[in-house]
Amino acid sequence: MGTGMIGSSLTGMNAAKFGLQTTQHNIANAETPGFTRQQTVQGSNAGLLTGAGFLGQGTHVATIERIYSRFLTDQVNRSQGSASELASYSEQIAQIDRMLADPSAGLSPALQDFFKGVQQVAANPSQLPSRQAMVASAQALSARYQSLGGQLAQMYDGVDTQVAASVASINTFAEQIASLNQRIGVAEAATGQPANDLQDIRDRLILDLNKLVKTKTTINGDGSYNVFIGSGQQLVVGSEFNPLTTTASASDRTRLVVGTKTATGVQEVPERLITGGSLGGLLAFRRESLDRASNDLGRSAASLALTFNAQSALGQDLLGQSQLSASPSSFSPALFNVAPPTVLANASNPAGSPTVSAAYVDPPPYSGNFYTDLGSSDYRLSADATSVTLTRLSDNKTWTGADLAAVNVALAADPQGFTLLASAGALAGSSYLIQPTRNAALNLAVNSAVVNDPRLITAAGPVRTLPGASNTGAAAISAGTVGPGYPAAVPVAATPITLRYQDGKLLGFPAGAQVSINGGTAAAVPATGLDYVSGNNITLVGSVATVPPSGFSFAITGLPNNGDTFSISRNAGGTADGRNVLALGQLQAQKTMSGKTTSYQDAYAQLVSDIGSKTRQIQISNDAQQALLEQAQANRDSLSAVNLDEEAANLLRYQQAYQASAKALQIGASLFETILQIGA
Repeated sequence: MGTGMIGSSLTGMNAAKFGLQTTQHNIANAETPGFTRQQTVQGSNAGLLTGAGFLGQGTHVATIERIYSRFLTDQVNRSQGSASELASYSEQIAQIDRMLADPSAGLSPALQDFFKGVQQVAANPSQLPSRQAMVASAQALSARYQSLGGQLAQMYDGVDTQVAASVASINTFAEQIASLNQRIGVAEAATGQPANDLQDIRDRLILDLNKLVKTKTTINGDGSYNVFIGSGQQLVVGSEFNPLTTTASASDRTRLVVGTKTATGVQEVPERLITGGSLGGLLAFRRESLDRASNDLGRSAASLALTFNAQSALGQDLLGQSQLSASPSSFSPALFNVAPPTVLANASNPAGSPTVSAAYVDPPPYSGNFYTDLGSSDYRLSADATSVTLTRLSDNKTWTGADLAAVNVALAADPQGFTLLASAGALAGSSYLIQPTRNAALNLAVNSAVVNDPRLITAAGPVRTLPGASNTGAAAISAGTVGPGYPAAVPVAATPITLRYQDGKLLGFPAGAQVSINGGTAAAVPATGLDYVSGNNITLVGSVATVPPSGFSFAITGLPNNGDTFSISRNAGGTADGRNVLALGQLQAQKTMSGKTTSYQDAYAQLVSDIGSKTRQIQISNDAQQALLEQAQANRDSLSAVNLDEEAANLLRYQQAYQASAKALQIGASLFETILQIGA
């Protein structure tokens, strides 16, 4: 009996010792990130058969296991992936929000100062200092556009740098996970027991990996993990890992994207498939917000330049130059220079593919000024053997035709603010990315000719009107305005044009002249003259391509007498005339953008509002996701984390168990000694 008692006591002491050691291991790792508390699992030794039944032979420690829930761990990993994505997105978009909404460094004050400079010229069109002030304000405005565009360009570079760093870290974690898979497999195969601490390290690496990119894990039969990202791209399979890489996008060589290495090269992983983690947040930010901000800012810059230049072209400078000049080709009215839309050929285009370029459409006239149809989206041009298709990437709307000319015809019916042109070569099989406004703000500049000579600002109207000096009636003629094509309406050879009132008719129009009354359809002036109606807006039509027809518009009001005349001529010596610069100033409040729906200021305010709303949305989502992560971590910790109070109780429990077994051992030894003494 004594020997059996001694053996059982020894097994109890061993079990208590293992319990003490495991408890101390838990206490020592209470602050170790990712540590899962462990416990001993005891089993009863097989009993010894006696005449009185099976006599117990003590206990043994079957294994040491982690207090672990895969469900709770996966919940933490998912929450961590989403939290890291939103935190990364929030950090990036907050920079744009602060930059655009800055009351002093944003675009709004520069726009206001520029139009103040325009108003100074309108007040003093003949004064050189006011013109110099306008040029200075234009330079300040272009510098502000360039500064904002440059900061956005730097953010693209920053995103690329962080993407490359994230991919390098992902590869490091993936390699370590693959190595741990192998080490855990070897250790568990050799002992038949779980490698708890190695499994903790592997779980911690997977959690860290989810901080970078959302992953999905599966367990193989040997206990190793497979790790997938995106739509199922293999990152780790058992003890092997497939590294990611970064590469220039085939559609945009300036854009760094994530790829996987294959036997034939690098295969791009579509951006939308990479979600979660800081990498997913960076890519989503670039795709959703940085591209939008860059395109919108560029749309503002391009629209300002195009509409301002279009109105400037209708004026006359201080040197008397206009489109009516003897050498109109030397006339340089543009105040701003803006780069054309960017067209990027896909790197996989077949050899011999044509070069495709894009050009801005001349702004159509509207309500005395001009507007553009430019949007905020990029476009993709692709072609197969039968057709050419232009796709707007923001909503996948398409324009299709048999060739590029047919696509341009479709664009004329549904204008997007640009047209396309291709050099010689077959388009079939080719693809091009079109960025109409992406770089417009960065490249906006003031015309150097105007900077060097502010007299070239076209403040005056090129055509003037005068009532006859000998008129006896009470009629007056307006100063008149010009529109696109006006040189054909008032050709220099036909000026001055002298209109004469006679018996309710206006006579003296140039031979073959067409007129539009109050914006109606253009029609030839009847041989008997034009019916006179006081206040009618009469347009001598130079171009029927615009709606309404444009040229030179004027109105005669009041009651003329027979023989009264009204002359239309070049505005020679019109140095104090500010009609055109007044029209330039009116652009500030006109609906010049988005197809006659918004002004420069309103469009920028909408961009600031949209970015601000998106920033707040992401921040709120980030705060909510952080709370969910904390909750998931608390749920996991309630099961798996070390509780020092509980471990202290376990120390006492195992200590007492050890002491009890030791006491039983002492009693067994004493009994055995008594038996030996009796036998002696």
